[in-house]
Amino acid sequence: MINIKEDAKLNKLNHSCAHLLAQAVKHLYPEAKFWVGPVIEEGFYYDIDLGDKVISEEDIPLIEREMKKISKDGKRIVRHEISKEEALEMFKDDPYKIDLINRMDEENVISCYTQGDFTDLCRGPHVESVKELKHFKLLKFSGAYFKGDANNKMLQRIYGICFETEEELNNYLQELEDAKMRDHRKLGKDLGIFMTNDLVGKGLPMYLPNGYILWETLENYIKGKEKKLGYLHVLTPPLGSVELYKTSGHWDHYKDNMFPKMEVEGEEFVLRPMNCPHHMMIYANNIHSYRDLPIKIGEIARDCRFEASGALKGIERVRTFCQNDAHLFVTPEQIESEFSEVVNLILDVYKELHITNYHFELSLRDKEDKVKYYPDDEMWNKAEDTLRKVLDDLKIDYIEKIGEAAFYGPKLDVQVKPAVGNEYTLSTCQLDFCLPMKFNLTYIDKDGEKKTPVVLHRAVFGSLDRFIAYYLEETKGALPLWLSPVQINIIPVNNEYHLTYAKEIKAKLSDYRVKLDDREEKLGYKMRESVMNKIPITLIIGQKEVDELLISYRLYGKSETITTTLDEFIKLLEEKIRTKN
Repeated sequence: MINIKEDAKLNKLNHSCAHLLAQAVKHLYPEAKFWVGPVIEEGFYYDIDLGDKVISEEDIPLIEREMKKISKDGKRIVRHEISKEEALEMFKDDPYKIDLINRMDEENVISCYTQGDFTDLCRGPHVESVKELKHFKLLKFSGAYFKGDANNKMLQRIYGICFETEEELNNYLQELEDAKMRDHRKLGKDLGIFMTNDLVGKGLPMYLPNGYILWETLENYIKGKEKKLGYLHVLTPPLGSVELYKTSGHWDHYKDNMFPKMEVEGEEFVLRPMNCPHHMMIYANNIHSYRDLPIKIGEIARDCRFEASGALKGIERVRTFCQNDAHLFVTPEQIESEFSEVVNLILDVYKELHITNYHFELSLRDKEDKVKYYPDDEMWNKAEDTLRKVLDDLKIDYIEKIGEAAFYGPKLDVQVKPAVGNEYTLSTCQLDFCLPMKFNLTYIDKDGEKKTPVVLHRAVFGSLDRFIAYYLEETKGALPLWLSPVQINIIPVNNEYHLTYAKEIKAKLSDYRVKLDDREEKLGYKMRESVMNKIPITLIIGQKEVDELLISYRLYGKSETITTTLDEFIKLLEEKIRTKN
């Protein structure tokens, strides 16, 4: 979807429409006072103090009607520049504008815009006339604390969008509707994937039976690929001592994102936000030779991070999640080959799962930041040059992001553009010379001396939770056969005559996830429900199928019913699962 804030024309149009909204509100609610009305990626909003009035669904059409009336009137929008003293006098009855003005320096140019009977404080720019503001829509409303502070008064926030043409507006509204249908929170509920409950706790999702099948299938898939590459999987506890994180350096750099520490029998513990310290200790448990390396330790690991409640979103952003994590302990000579193997694994997974809308970002340190980053220029230069070389050798395009590295080393992030919302990181691989030294990790080199290994931190799925959210939205919940919690739904047309054969078919399909719908409901009802549940394949068993020992099936999203033998049907299943289509 278009970013309104970054498009100069649409930015100006939506900035002006925010004032149109405020003017309409002032007409309908003369006591209204206004805080700010900025342009955002999705349009604009205005924060308004309506006294005791709370905006409802019924108010929105009234406000839109008044906005259209003002627009038709066609008043010019006129800019005025005034002094701070004049501004304080002009807005003396509005404490919110007074707050803004008082925070301006005396030398600042203060501007306001007038359209008919309404004047608002604003830097601008604006369109020439309210007549240009024809194609708008108010989208939603909510409460918003003044200055975002829960100790302040709750204001009313109204969101809207404005375009130059009706066609653009309608296309955008259709995209919004599509986004609602794709939202993984809605799909997760409709398909029985996961649930949340405030009694359990915000940001703590629970996976339902269908969701756990999906989870387990993805876990087995990625573990299978890792095992072929020599990964050794482990299981470590979801908490650790504060001393562990002080040793790793995470306590100094990351404690604000952790849950509060717990004291038990004089020892301090914390829910772990990441798994690398545990894996460092597993490596340290044995003496290693250079012949043992690389050692690849993998885990589907439970982590906990304290996210602000306002940032929580379904299973995309949560307070507990499972990372598809691994740490590769390598010699310096192995960095290029092992980093290259990780990148190829990511590309292989993306190809198999038909993920195409992504790009690579190489996150580097800010050389001027002497606080955030581990102070070793030689280490940083070597690490960053190594990652660049691998990406260049693989002919992978990437963007360099200064100041985005982890505190212990540079990293490669794979940014995906989901069907809903802004892009985010899915996969990552980080190069680390720092933590192995902090934990005094060693291996015996071929010359008999102790050397410090280098560690690659990597996650292909990122977290399984976020990946499931991403994949649900990409597929609109119509998961491919290999991932679908229910792969095949068998519907006998008449239980009295066709149920026995349907049960025989189900038994012969025992290698697949099969549901038999033997309820005493009409065929059409059961077929519609199968479609609503987005089951990839529905079998219909009627008299012809019974008499000729055939099966008839319909693929999700198709209207054609195909009749074939069970053997041919199984070949179809095998091919679809092999190609992951």
